[in-house]
This record gives sequence, structure tokens and C-alpha cells, in this order.
Amino acid sequence: MFTGIIEEIGRVKNIFRGANKVNITIECEHVLEGTKIGDSISVNGICLTVTDIASQTFSADIMPETVRKTGFKHTVIQEKVNLERALTPSDRMGGHIVSGHIDGTGTISNITKEKNAIWVTVTASDDILKYIIMKGSVAIDGTSLTVAFVDDVSFKVSLIPLTVDKTVIGHKKVGQTVNIECDMIGKYVEKFVLSNKKKGITWDMLQENGFI
Repeated sequence: MFTGIIEEIGRVKNIFRGANKVNITIECEHVLEGTKIGDSISVNGICLTVTDIASQTFSADIMPETVRKTGFKHTVIQEKVNLERALTPSDRMGGHIVSGHIDGTGTISNITKEKNAIWVTVTASDDILKYIIMKGSVAIDGTSLTVAFVDDVSFKVSLIPLTVDKTVIGHKKVGQTVNIECDMIGKYVEKFVLSNKKKGITWDMLQENGFI
């Protein structure tokens, strides 16, 4: 489990794409502190298991399903990536609950500046957008962000200078792919409602009683 508060920007040192697996090596410093083989690290929002550790790198295997569902298919050597170690019970919950299990990808369709803020527009599929709500939370490449606008084809987030400086979203350009994880609370509510329709629990009933 993660919070979406990025600890460090790392760099892809090597990618091995074999017939049966993909292995990635990340160059970093801070997230290696206290990390051991078998631990989880979020790489651009994707929960990976550490399989090897060196002085300034760690490696992880990537399953085919992860490659299909995420932007790893486009990852190149020297690319910057967001890194966050798994949450410990003593950590402050600065972002929101992030599982590291990506729902899909989106495409940056526009970047504009407004005074000290940067507006980033992300175009996404209906499967993603149905969970995106105004002022709700979304993880983009593992960074916890607040949705500031949403319509039928895209959503927008507004970034403060610290977020631009400390995460890779500040290095992204129009046309690039980003990993998206929607707020898991919305997905649980949807599952609960759909599985309990026969029991009389509906969206209208939840709204009438103040649950949504």
C-alpha cells in the first residue's frame, strides 16, 4: 500500500525484454534505505517486488499483464520515474490510499501554465473516467493528485511548483502516456451496489440516504 507522495525521482538504468519476462533496473538512492529483496516499491505508480539490490540500484521482474496494462511498454533507458516505498503504519497519510495496481493508461493532451500552477489535461477511456469525480483523488504515475475538472473525454489536475519539481509529471510532454490508478473507494462502492441490486440496494437508495 502507498500514499501517492513521491519520495524520489529515479532513473531507468536497464530494461531486459525477453521472450517470457521483462526485468527493469532502477538507479536511485533514498528508496534503497532499509529496502530488502522482496519489498514493494511503486515505480510510476506500479507496485513492483524488489528482486535484486546493488549499491545504487534495484531490479524487479515485470509480468506480461503489467506490461499490457501500463506504460511500461513505452519505457526507455534513462527515463525518469517516480519512486515510493510501501507505507509503514507510522507514516503520515499525506495523499490517499494507493494500491499500486494500475487501472489503465491515459494520454497527456494539454499542458498550460496559470500563474504559479501547471494545468495538465489527461485524455482517458470511459473505463477510467467513470471513476473520476470532481475534487476526487487520482494517482498519475503514482502521484496522488486532486481532480480539478472532468468531462466525457478527459480530466485535469492542477500542479503546484513542488509537485512539478519533485515528480516526473513536470518532465512529461503532450502526447506521452501516463499510468492511472483510480480511487479504490469508488470501485468498491460500484462493486457493492452492482452485486446487491437484487437486495434492493441501488444508486438512488444510497443517494436518498446520504451515502453518495
